[in-house]
Amino acid sequence: MGRRSPYPEEFRNDAVALFRAAAGRRTYAAVASDIGVTGETLRSWVRQADEQAGRVGGRGRDSEAAESRDEELVRLRAELGRLRKAEKGLEARAGDPAAGGLVFREGDEGMTGRWTFISVHRADFGVQRICRVLRVSRSGFYRWLAGAEARAVRRADDDALVAEIREIHSSHNGTYGVRRVHAELRGFGHTVNRKRVERLMRREGIEGRHLRRRKRTTVPDRLAPTAPDLVRRDFTAGNLDEKWCGDITYVQVGGTWLYLACVLDICSRRVLGYSMATHMRTELVTDALTMAVATRSGRVEGVIFHADRGSQYTSAAFAQVSDHFGIRRSMGRVGSSYDNALAESFWQGLKREALRGALTTVRQARLEIFQWLTYYNTRRRHSSLGYLSPVEFEQQHQRGRRLTLAA
Repeated sequence: MGRRSPYPEEFRNDAVALFRAAAGRRTYAAVASDIGVTGETLRSWVRQADEQAGRVGGRGRDSEAAESRDEELVRLRAELGRLRKAEKGLEARAGDPAAGGLVFREGDEGMTGRWTFISVHRADFGVQRICRVLRVSRSGFYRWLAGAEARAVRRADDDALVAEIREIHSSHNGTYGVRRVHAELRGFGHTVNRKRVERLMRREGIEGRHLRRRKRTTVPDRLAPTAPDLVRRDFTAGNLDEKWCGDITYVQVGGTWLYLACVLDICSRRVLGYSMATHMRTELVTDALTMAVATRSGRVEGVIFHADRGSQYTSAAFAQVSDHFGIRRSMGRVGSSYDNALAESFWQGLKREALRGALTTVRQARLEIFQWLTYYNTRRRHSSLGYLSPVEFEQQHQRGRRLTLAA
């Protein structure tokens, strides 16, 4: 009998689904690096899943084909929405001459437009005559003309920087705003001013995703015993596994709901455990907590776990699991999102960045959420971590701790 995997079954199944969704476009090693395992480990999970599917036979093929059709329909709807947005440029005045062209139009009154017009028509009418008509000085025009080479160099530099900005923006699914794009550029070794990045992104219409309002889902059980608030809105920690926090959110999938519970390390903001299900029973939060414990190899005694007073977190079953691992429970007040602000902020990021379109199948929703969770841990730069990803922050934190102990 083989050794039991330290990774929960839910995590393994989602990892296999993520690899299969790549449809051969990404290697085992590439997908595995995103989720924090080795390529050989992921390969073995895929092989085991294939063997299990072979034992089950073809009973699930019809449902898989239906889900594939649903996913294709979602993709086509998203493409239709993108094309409709692109058509918005074909409105009234869309046929007007472009700014800076050979003729004036409203908005061309700036000096650059005037200098360009003089430069284009000076052979026909002469610089002096055009400057007199436009009421500008010839010396100003010649100074502008002398700086043409320097402007061309700046434009070339800006164009090259815009190309990199677009690549960064695209590689992060259009979620990064000015600050994170700037941090990514600095991470690549560029010494570029943030205001310049902001100017170019504004000029090109490149922007990150903004916050959206969300519904409150906590349903407290007022008769259940509660735990004291050991965090008191202090969402900072000096060490890993000092404080954790968790919460539940929901995602609409067609005519039903998919519920998601997560556990985050307050020090590193890393997602240590998660669970997704079409119900909101207590095992949703106990499964997420169990995965978090497995991520830390079981060494979690004394960790403070902070949550709201939802019935799942005040239940006897959750208290029993917490006590079993030596985890100290902490709870905020009823109806106060600020008492669990870190988890609330995390959900806003998830819904802003990952769930951008309509979801029609639970399989599709699980895949998109799992893909974002792994991206969040390994690649997404976090402002409170000095624009490092949670995994990078943990690695630096542990290296610094080892050096301190060695000294």
